[in-house]
Amino acid sequence: MKRTIIKIDEELCNGCEACVHGCHEGALQMIDDKARIVSELYCDGLGACIGDCPVGAITLEEREAEAYDEIATIQRMIPKGEKTIIAHLKHLKEHGEADYLKQGIGYLRANGIQIDFAQVHHPDGAGYASKSAVAPVRHSHSAGGCPGSREMSFGAAKPLAASFKMANTPTSASENLSQLRQWPVQLHLLNPEAAYFRAADVVLAADCVAFSYADFHNRFLAGKTLAIACPKLDSNKEAYVEKLKTMILRSNINTLTVIIMEVPCCGGLLGLAQKAIAEAGKKIPVKAVVISVKGDVLQEEWM
Repeated sequence: MKRTIIKIDEELCNGCEACVHGCHEGALQMIDDKARIVSELYCDGLGACIGDCPVGAITLEEREAEAYDEIATIQRMIPKGEKTIIAHLKHLKEHGEADYLKQGIGYLRANGIQIDFAQVHHPDGAGYASKSAVAPVRHSHSAGGCPGSREMSFGAAKPLAASFKMANTPTSASENLSQLRQWPVQLHLLNPEAAYFRAADVVLAADCVAFSYADFHNRFLAGKTLAIACPKLDSNKEAYVEKLKTMILRSNINTLTVIIMEVPCCGGLLGLAQKAIAEAGKKIPVKAVVISVKGDVLQEEWM
């Protein structure tokens, strides 16, 4: 069957084993000092290991692969203990994999395997939405919900009046203005079909970027629509892929600039964007920008 599964670039792999330790499902092993998939049966294709790789050797691809088997995976996991099982179930929950979650919990209960189901929440799987329901194609936030997520469009930033310009200021007054054109900005809260995404140039930035790069607004944000996310700490990253696909297919975004930090975990954001483009089946111009922890631009190139 054809499905999404991880791909390891052995030329880039440095043998650090971070992805192997982070793969609760046991799909990866170190062989000849390289991380390799030892069984497609255990790889769920959700890409949690992408953020563990410090050199960007892991990506996602859609290809012919053996179907993922939750029962075989949970059987393999039981000897590893309760903490590993719970981490796996939480992983499924965060990605909206309701069917696999129910299968795993059902197997554990049927075979008398006791774990603290309360740590997973809703242990019977009740109330879990399907993957499509976690990230619906039609999605909006209105004033009737949380005020902090109410959809707003500001338009372009306007220059300050000349009388407000400070004396002896070496740069123009407009450089001090925010270039943000919409609210909200966090990707989980954004409606991918909002008017400000239509035919827009979109910036997808890691949370830390604007704090590290001093001129973020003027160099990268001016005239663009913003979405921010953290590939390491955010949950349900599969919803991010669905939202980016909707921006590409329904909002027909013009370009996508992905800005990440140089730290290893940040590379997962670019991976999510690449997965969304691949699944959408529609090519759009993508620029990758890497910022150092000291606030320098280390890389800026069209892919």
